[in-house]
Amino acid sequence: MSDLRALSVPEIRVLGVLCEKQRTVPDSYPLTLNALVSGCNQKTSRNPILDLSDAAAQAALDSLRSLSLVTESSGGRVYRYGHNLDGVLRIPSQSVALLTVLMLRGPQTPGELRIATERLHNFADISSVEAFLEELAERPAGALVRKLARLPGARESRWTHLLGGEPALVDGASSAQGGGEEMSLGEVASLKNRIATLEAELAGVKAVLGRVCSELGIDPES
Repeated sequence: MSDLRALSVPEIRVLGVLCEKQRTVPDSYPLTLNALVSGCNQKTSRNPILDLSDAAAQAALDSLRSLSLVTESSGGRVYRYGHNLDGVLRIPSQSVALLTVLMLRGPQTPGELRIATERLHNFADISSVEAFLEELAERPAGALVRKLARLPGARESRWTHLLGGEPALVDGASSAQGGGEEMSLGEVASLKNRIATLEAELAGVKAVLGRVCSELGIDPES
């Protein structure tokens, strides 16, 4: 993925939710921060399950805006946010639909992707899904997805997105066979989310402390 830096877990979740809600609830899109956080933390159709704070979601929005992946507009009394994934990556709506599901649900087989993307795009058959996945994997500007090795006993191979960089566990075989030394993708994602949340909250505390020190005439570095 040469044209973008690796995104963090909160950034991926925020971007995925914006892409999803554009198609599923167009009347409410672009989203307010409250609606976005609710979508990020919902318990269904999400893997891993996250618990993003408003501060962490706002920090993710701000960093995505710096990459032109998110747009901000003023609607009434609140700001609203939309995505620009297709514009930045120059990919068609079918590919956006596939990336959206992979960002929100983790690795999926082509069959699972066809079902999960029904509200985003109606693929004619599994072959159509596979064709767009191959296109994303062979993209000249940098691969956006990768086909994982087939798990023992599985009929289909799963695919994963590369927006967060290379997957921590390429084939998942160690976890499936009971190896406890490798961390699963979900565990790695959960750990990254906790770190990103703590960093966002720390930045908020520092900002408040800086304002207090400024009002009191105190040098925070002293």
